[in-house]
Amino acid sequence: MKNRLSPLFRQVSILGLAAALAVAAPVTGNADNSPLAQLTELMTSTSDDAVRIDILKGIRSAVEGQRQVPMPAGWAALETELTSSANIEIRGLAQSLGLTFGSEKAMASLRQTAVDPTAPVELRRSALESLVRVHDPALAPLLQSQLTDIHVRDIALRGLGGYDDARTPTAVLAVYGELNGAERRDALNTLAGRVSHARALLDAVGVGKVAKSELTADLVRQLRNLKDEKLRDQLTEVWGVIHETSPDMQKEVEKYKGIYWAGGSQPGDAPRGRALFNRICAQCHHLFDFGGEVGPNITGANRGDLDYLLQNILYPNAVIPNEYRAATLETKDGRVITGIIKSQTTSGYLVQTINEQVNLPRSEVNKVDQSEISMMPEGLISTLQPQEIRDLLYYLGRPGQVPLPVVK
Repeated sequence: MKNRLSPLFRQVSILGLAAALAVAAPVTGNADNSPLAQLTELMTSTSDDAVRIDILKGIRSAVEGQRQVPMPAGWAALETELTSSANIEIRGLAQSLGLTFGSEKAMASLRQTAVDPTAPVELRRSALESLVRVHDPALAPLLQSQLTDIHVRDIALRGLGGYDDARTPTAVLAVYGELNGAERRDALNTLAGRVSHARALLDAVGVGKVAKSELTADLVRQLRNLKDEKLRDQLTEVWGVIHETSPDMQKEVEKYKGIYWAGGSQPGDAPRGRALFNRICAQCHHLFDFGGEVGPNITGANRGDLDYLLQNILYPNAVIPNEYRAATLETKDGRVITGIIKSQTTSGYLVQTINEQVNLPRSEVNKVDQSEISMMPEGLISTLQPQEIRDLLYYLGRPGQVPLPVVK
């Protein structure tokens, strides 16, 4: 096989190799005769770094989205050689694939790198992201320990959402006051993903440790999607009554137009409005030079029309393109994820949430509900003060970007 296949693979492109492997993966049946075992044998037979990199990249593309793939025959012996290579790309690819193949050696090495304060930050971040990706079962305490490290705590905050660990709410809330805006969003989304974590979050809101204003409409909807009656009662107590739909769209639009024009000839402050946009809108929408990709890019929208703005903010469910319909996925360990299903295969789902993309293997998903509503929730501006409403609408109507407010 070595003599027959080696010249062939030297001519195969990375993409072509990946496509061929995608048909064969995941590995089933006799691991000794699997396509991945044959490719492992081929890498053992050559010392050509370029060939090895092509094969490793092809395998990585083929198993992408799968947390665990049976280790192919021959990999354990080859892994030691690959992870000791002078070629940094080979070492990184081999370590990443070792994780997917369930290699304890790869797990231990990455755990050590992730917590090593002397290691380069990018290596630490890459190690932690890889461990989160394969759902390392021993990872929750390590992630909790990294919440005080500004270099990796964003990864730790998001990663903890995948673990049903009773110590997580206490650990996250202990550092909450130190977090920046994006990190707070990650923390809130993690705590809103499970009933037990959400109760601790609402307790924190109740005593003022987390400001009520930080529970934006999308987070409130996520909390309601947990479908726990006691939690809903607690949410009503600390946040208020949630109304999904107003019976009179035009009446509601006129109400907010009145609030807006009560500000006079220049109703709002654009820089303050930009700061509000960054807090409650930018995680989903891109405007000018900043924002997320969950919802439509609104830079070219008809933002100069106040009626148009208010209709779309107040009634996001009036017209919903299929690509922006929300879905709720419940995992077998009790996590509830709300997001857009970007793609699905026989092996799993790729879900875009408010703050990250999540790969969920089908084997871990208990239930999927495809909603008829938009990812953008109603009530987005209902908790804002009148001047905040004016500032936000005024900023949204500007033809170009404005500076953020000066921090005094």
